[in-house]
Amino acid sequence: MKKKLVSLLLACALVVSALPGCGNADTTASAEAETTGTDSGASGTESADNSAGTEGQEDLSSLRGNKTPTEDEIQKVNTTLNDTYLGDVFEEVIPNDYSAYPYKEDVTLDIWMPSNSILASVCPDLNDQRVFKQVEELTGIKLNFIVPTLGEETTDFNLMIASGDLPDIIVDASRYTGGVMAGVNDGAYLDLTDLIDEYMPNYSAWRNSDEERRKTTVSDEGTIGAVYGIAPYNEWCWFGLLIKQEALDKTGLPIPETVDELHDFLVACKDAGYSQPLNYGSSYGQIFTGIINGAYGVWDWNFVDENGKVGWGPAQEGAKEYLTTMQNWYKEGLLNTDWATADFNQRMAEAISDDCAVMMDSPDTMWGYWKEDNDIDFVAALNPVLNKGDKSQQTYRNFKRSGSNAAITTQCKNVEAAMAFLDFAYTKKGWEVYNFGTYGDIHLIDENGMPYYNPDGLMYNDPDKQPLSNLIWKYRVHDFADIRDEHHSNPLMASEGSYSGDIRQYWTENMDSSVTMPPVTLTPEESSREGELGTVLSTMRNEYFSKIIMGQLPVDAYDEFLEKAKQQGMDEFINIWQAALDRYNAR
Repeated sequence: MKKKLVSLLLACALVVSALPGCGNADTTASAEAETTGTDSGASGTESADNSAGTEGQEDLSSLRGNKTPTEDEIQKVNTTLNDTYLGDVFEEVIPNDYSAYPYKEDVTLDIWMPSNSILASVCPDLNDQRVFKQVEELTGIKLNFIVPTLGEETTDFNLMIASGDLPDIIVDASRYTGGVMAGVNDGAYLDLTDLIDEYMPNYSAWRNSDEERRKTTVSDEGTIGAVYGIAPYNEWCWFGLLIKQEALDKTGLPIPETVDELHDFLVACKDAGYSQPLNYGSSYGQIFTGIINGAYGVWDWNFVDENGKVGWGPAQEGAKEYLTTMQNWYKEGLLNTDWATADFNQRMAEAISDDCAVMMDSPDTMWGYWKEDNDIDFVAALNPVLNKGDKSQQTYRNFKRSGSNAAITTQCKNVEAAMAFLDFAYTKKGWEVYNFGTYGDIHLIDENGMPYYNPDGLMYNDPDKQPLSNLIWKYRVHDFADIRDEHHSNPLMASEGSYSGDIRQYWTENMDSSVTMPPVTLTPEESSREGELGTVLSTMRNEYFSKIIMGQLPVDAYDEFLEKAKQQGMDEFINIWQAALDRYNAR
């Protein structure tokens, strides 16, 4: 029945493609040629396709530079697909096939999409999100967002899937038990493999223009079951060790490079009045940040060893030495006392207090909380090593796949329209709108054709006085299936005076990330078993490591933990991930 349904949808799509006004092979080939650099007869970065749907509209290239746009110019930019005023941003050209817009029919797409606490605080109803409103106008496709209650996303999703009553599009489609491919195999998600090239020419061109983007957006079997957020580059590492400049000044010590130097620096900070110098816990994973434990080769979870094999971090040889170190630091009072339980708001309150000297966090976040709000300067340290001169390591690499993903369901009422909507995010205009928001009140264009945030615009002059860390969700789209250009469009990095981006680039270029596990795909059977084993192993890891560090268990209790982990299927767990890695490498 499932296969018949997919075949029927495919057949309907093919029939629709024969109607006037649909995209054709010529426009698709043109978009692909621009992205891959092949010669299709077009010259420069513009092609005949670029003017599709914009006949009679004037060239807006005069808007480059710091010229203040008029209301009429702003209106034209925000209601037209003309993107000739934009320059070439990356080495490869962003696709710009607009032949599907404005869409030929009156259609409304139902989209299930989770929110989060920050987004909900600045935009309680996604149907009012200003970027999506502009996308509706530019594409001619109406959107109806179905947003689950905060904290109940998983329950809502599972009930929706179980009911069989599905929307047209599901964002964050990997929530499906067993992953995206399980959703395809079970008949919930549409197999897009044979439809992408014709109905999503921009996405197809963008993902195929780079081997890493291609490899991370297809299953081991070559199936395309979802549309993924994919970046133009490997985004910089976003999490690490951050030190208040005043703490360095008070102690007179240099930025620590080794674990021993970090210990001595923390002791000096405590002597200088910082009562809890290291904010150790993290809402991103509590004690498992890779920042200190990585020095011992005890990574948070799965990693790839020097032989290209999967390892489970908590089971590595250096674990007892790491736990001994942290137990001693805890006894010396070098950590925040609530490290095991503190949530994000607690940690930020501690960070700006006189008790804290060092944070494990994002420089984007701390630029907002430390520098922008409290005028606290800070610097970055590389993840410490055991021996001076060793290469610092970290387990962050996004493999050019970034942001969320979206699946079209097998109950989608208009598959072609759903694909046209999702495809818009991978055009040059879509890149501009999703990343930088609306022209004039949010961003302007510099003399090189690059969007930048208007100093007099809403991003820096929010009428509700929201912090910049919230406004990245209010005035742009921070997480979606699109070309996510975080390095240029995240104002926490791109704002004048911010050195957050410099820190992230410094970490990325000076730490080895070869141990990072790539975005492999588990089979439905593997995913089910991995979930069972992973839950047990994670619970055991958290309990034993936390109690040992706090001195509630001796360090030798680690031996008991390791034995229990083996009894609970640790080797099977590793083998599952190894099989997935082998398939990924063979794609």
